[in-house]
Amino acid sequence: MLPDAPHPERGSFVRDQVSALRGLEDVEVELFEFPPGPRALAGAALELRRRYGGPSTFSRRPSSPPLDVVHAHFGLTAWATLGVAARVRGLTVHGTDLSHPRTRLATAALLPAIDLLGAVSASLVSELPGAAARRRARVLPCGVDLARFGMMPRAQARRELGLDPDRPYLLFAADPARPEKGYERAAALARDAGVELLALGGVQPARVPLWINAANAVLVPSEREGFGLAVLEALACDVPVLATPVGIHREALADVPGTLCAPFEIAGWRAALEPHLAARDPRVTGRASAMRFSAEAMAERVRDAWSLTLEQSGQRSG
Repeated sequence: MLPDAPHPERGSFVRDQVSALRGLEDVEVELFEFPPGPRALAGAALELRRRYGGPSTFSRRPSSPPLDVVHAHFGLTAWATLGVAARVRGLTVHGTDLSHPRTRLATAALLPAIDLLGAVSASLVSELPGAAARRRARVLPCGVDLARFGMMPRAQARRELGLDPDRPYLLFAADPARPEKGYERAAALARDAGVELLALGGVQPARVPLWINAANAVLVPSEREGFGLAVLEALACDVPVLATPVGIHREALADVPGTLCAPFEIAGWRAALEPHLAARDPRVTGRASAMRFSAEAMAERVRDAWSLTLEQSGQRSG
């Protein structure tokens, strides 16, 4: 998920987790990224083997693994890590690696080689192939960067983005090119309400909080979500959010007045939206809910899972 000019947002949630892990005193992390595509995947496997592979017949490298843990995000990525010498192997699945038939098969074939299996939500755990995988999986989300996402004056955000200070705006919090995110639903709702719909896609991660704070409400009408980071980012900014009950949306939006978590239906969503369109600076008290899923808290969860898996690995080898 190496970012490029058209997609600067690619992989930002993994980099946020790496940054949070590096903030822990007892963890050292190296990040290896590569672009999407089969050629890049094959190249990544060779490069990882070159950097971190075990000793060959003619090598003077020590026989002990140089790394305690090699942890991949997405099932296909984990295939590239098989040549890495490490005490334990980890994998976090995010949803697309299970929803696409071919990538699901590739992910399922790899699972016996994985010591620590993570999924970004409990609902995604239930989609893992095989009862054994579902029993041993841990919920290991990436989390929201609360230092980057926070409330700022709506007028300031609109001024920096060159938006009208007075008219209402809605934000579709995803790339419209991803059909599972439900852009057509958001567009239909915006047309019905007579409000301009803004959309993320090709936006630098550092500027996403501007777009969230500029909107009267954030729309997340996804068909499916492995996790639901966009909802947490809106809540961290105390911006109203309307979302379908997929991923962690129901849990994150529970008991946050002014938000909606319901199957998409224009009349009901329009009714929930109206107060936010009428208000000049609509806000909700959502940050406390987002804090439960902070990048720092989720990094600690990953670190603890690594430690336990390493301990269990030592017991097995002993």
